[in-house]
Amino acid sequence: MTNNNSVGFAPCALIPVYNHSLVLEKTCKALLDLNLHVILVDDASDNACKAIMQFIADRYEDVSLITRATNGGKGAAVKSGLRFAQQKGYSHGIQVDADGQHNLADVSEFISAASREPNALILGYPAYDTSVPKHRYYARYLTHIWIWINTLSFSIQDTMCGFRVYPVTASNVLINSSKIGDHMDFDSEFVVRWYWAGLEIVQRETKVIYPADGISHFRLLKDNALISGMHAKLFFGMLWRIPILLGRKIRARFP
Repeated sequence: MTNNNSVGFAPCALIPVYNHSLVLEKTCKALLDLNLHVILVDDASDNACKAIMQFIADRYEDVSLITRATNGGKGAAVKSGLRFAQQKGYSHGIQVDADGQHNLADVSEFISAASREPNALILGYPAYDTSVPKHRYYARYLTHIWIWINTLSFSIQDTMCGFRVYPVTASNVLINSSKIGDHMDFDSEFVVRWYWAGLEIVQRETKVIYPADGISHFRLLKDNALISGMHAKLFFGMLWRIPILLGRKIRARFP
């Protein structure tokens, strides 16, 4: 379905999918109940997951299914979804994971925040319950430290949470002008480059759970290597931006 309100606030939901189907229809139904068009991005899932996605798209008029020919990673799927959303005239896309981690009760609040601040990237930062694996909980702090270094700021609370609202046009401009990673490095790198561009960020706390039957596609060696390389790349990008970043901090403190 094409959204004809290309000028005003017109949000949609964006779900990157790679072999996550257990709660996918339930997630889509909850988003549809909020009057959000849902864009499913199939990142070359297996046949069983493809069949479920096709069933959902056939059953619900306000679900669009786009299929990537090869598995490119979470970031590649999000990029494909954002480009599709712009083609269809949507102003904002709320990214929701397919595995049930995100608290859909917060979707309305995030959408409202985007409507109040339409130029801002609305970032979720997680409030974990006891389901979070301890190694993941503590490992996030290493990324936090690198983000603080690469932005010269403590203002960003979390860059790894995928529950967020993208202003579609500005996001595609940034993606098209920067070489942002296609895998698990995408979420953090996108936020840093958004910050570097001087664009607005609004942060909202959200409950995040790790389902007992959840499936993780985090590749321990490959994705850790990609994330480490991403932080190193951003560090060297930060060095020549130091005058710009410090100047921004000074102007904010002494307007």
